[in-house]
Amino acid sequence: MNRDIHDYRQSYEVGALDMDQMQPHPMDQFGLWFKEVEAEGSLREPNAMSLATLGLDSFPKARIVLLKAYPHEGFVFYTNYESEKGKSIAAHPKVGISFFWPNLERQVIVKGQIQKLSKDKSDAYFQSRPKDSQLGALVSDQSSIIASREVLEDKMERLKTAYANKDIQRPDHWGGYIVEPVSIEFWQGRPSRLHDRVRYDLQEGSWQKNRLAP
Repeated sequence: MNRDIHDYRQSYEVGALDMDQMQPHPMDQFGLWFKEVEAEGSLREPNAMSLATLGLDSFPKARIVLLKAYPHEGFVFYTNYESEKGKSIAAHPKVGISFFWPNLERQVIVKGQIQKLSKDKSDAYFQSRPKDSQLGALVSDQSSIIASREVLEDKMERLKTAYANKDIQRPDHWGGYIVEPVSIEFWQGRPSRLHDRVRYDLQEGSWQKNRLAP
């Protein structure tokens, strides 16, 4: 019998969101929140974010990727350009990303335009990765059907031997993206489901913020 989950409830009481105290630029506000989540320390990967794309089959799909930088321009992550998500991005370069930080009862919800990072930035990040992670980018034809896990493991062992004494160059099919936001919502849980929601919208080159009903 399926367990009844109707009564799963939390009373959100950790914090509040005062719009007058928020930063003028949403990326500065994001940076403050991210540092607070890191400092609290209970989340293993506070940089985990859900990336939602519109697929070639016209279905939306969300998956977790890892944020690697958040300059004023937007949110940076790295992946295989020829993966399912890479093909979706190429066809529909408008995406959604979101963060959920239950330790501080917060969400951040983003809409934005996405584009590839420069080759130089992708190269620099690739060279900063551990060698096994570099090899992983060569091993996996991401999202393709494979016969077994052994296919991956065998290819990994062959590449480890081949590159034992050689540097690994970033493959052309792997690199970075940046999501340039047009809307960023900050959500803070509050008691009685009267949550605080403040959204920044990019309008004619400047950021406007408004409080939303929960």
